[in-house]
Amino acid sequence: MGSSSSRPTSSRPKKRARLLYENRINLYSFFVALPGLAVSAVLVWTQPWTTGSRLALIGVELFVWWLLALALQEQTTRPLQTLANVIGSLREEDYSFRARNAVAEDALGELSLEVNALADMLSAEKVRTIEATALLQRVVDEIDAPLFAFDPTKALRLVNPAGEHLLRQNQKHLLARNASDLGLHECLTANNETVVELNVGESRVRWLLRRSSFRQHGVPHTLVVLSDVSRALREEERKAWQRLIRVLGHELSNSLAPIKSIAGSLSSRVSNTSIDPAIRGDLQRGLEIIESRSASLQRFLEAYRKLAQMPAPVLKDVPLGPLVARVAGLETRLNVHVQPGPEISFRADPDQLEQMLINLIRNAVDAVLETRNIPGGDVFRKETSSADKNGVRVRWEADPQQVTLEIEDEGPGLLNPSNVFTPFYTTKPSGSGVGLVLCRQIAEAHAGTIEIGNRPTGSGCLVKIVLPRYHNQLQPAHL
Repeated sequence: MGSSSSRPTSSRPKKRARLLYENRINLYSFFVALPGLAVSAVLVWTQPWTTGSRLALIGVELFVWWLLALALQEQTTRPLQTLANVIGSLREEDYSFRARNAVAEDALGELSLEVNALADMLSAEKVRTIEATALLQRVVDEIDAPLFAFDPTKALRLVNPAGEHLLRQNQKHLLARNASDLGLHECLTANNETVVELNVGESRVRWLLRRSSFRQHGVPHTLVVLSDVSRALREEERKAWQRLIRVLGHELSNSLAPIKSIAGSLSSRVSNTSIDPAIRGDLQRGLEIIESRSASLQRFLEAYRKLAQMPAPVLKDVPLGPLVARVAGLETRLNVHVQPGPEISFRADPDQLEQMLINLIRNAVDAVLETRNIPGGDVFRKETSSADKNGVRVRWEADPQQVTLEIEDEGPGLLNPSNVFTPFYTTKPSGSGVGLVLCRQIAEAHAGTIEIGNRPTGSGCLVKIVLPRYHNQLQPAHL
């Protein structure tokens, strides 16, 4: 028994063809006028007139009816078409059209009034939305905190100027890129309201992560806001170890001073004592070591005490060029090449600024001498060879808001740039781990920043110092 391959017919009733609204108006007007036309035609046909006259009069009546039907259609459909156009413009978010003949106590006028009121409301709402969007965009652009928005695929969809500055790229090159490619993957995986350290450069910056969700066109997005808490955390760390240094320094100083004094007194008494010369020599050497190490430890504590007792900067007008030239001239081991920059003056503490530059230039020269395996010290005088000019370079530039100094050397570079500002950390055998920490403290006391990293090309380090030019930009320093 073969199966039929024919498809079953649909049981849904077919839609009947429906006359257009305008044609229905004409048809209804004809039905309304039909009795009168029929009576008029009978009366005309019964008159003792010629056939031509009868037909002409009936034709005139039909023509007049046709004109009245067209007028009725016009009065009925034209306002509806106008309302349809107004509603269509509203759907396309064009709120400039309004319905005509919007009067009260009229069915069509009431409808026109309501449509016009809806258009006014939507127009005002659009203006408020545009203003709110513009305000939100202005706020997003003006805040200093980097802001990012990611879609469900972790592609970047929104970034503000602070975010562009953090990633060092403009919006055109950032949008639609994946969070992992931008080094922001941790922003989407770390716990909310935690401190993260992003891998977006050599500078060590810690950010407070705030993450929330929102929807745009029905699609869920993730909003990420980063707050730089590095300075605040460093300030808390600084206060902690400053308190530690004050306590330890006080206790150790009270012990080291008598130890050094007693060692010196015993050394002089041993030299005048008639004992075995070999024993006397051993005692003197031991006492000298005790005295020397006590003095060295006291100097070590004194260096760290500078960090705990550094005063707030005393601002003066400082001409930058002469200051840099004077500091560079203090270095006697190697010629420091000063690249001439703009002749400017800015508000700073010249003594603290000079101390910062001395430390940085000394470190740069130490690095170059280490690379060249040249002994340092006062006996090694400056030379003017081109190699020395290329060893350490100092340059600066300025704009109306800030001054930027750069110190560049051709030393071996940094193995771990993230530790350069760690207190007590040093790679020098005789270093104390104070110099760079003090430099950053001075820069931040001037409301500035300092960055130290390896040069982009070649070996060596690049130090970048950014300081504000004016006093009203200086923030109080809590030292």
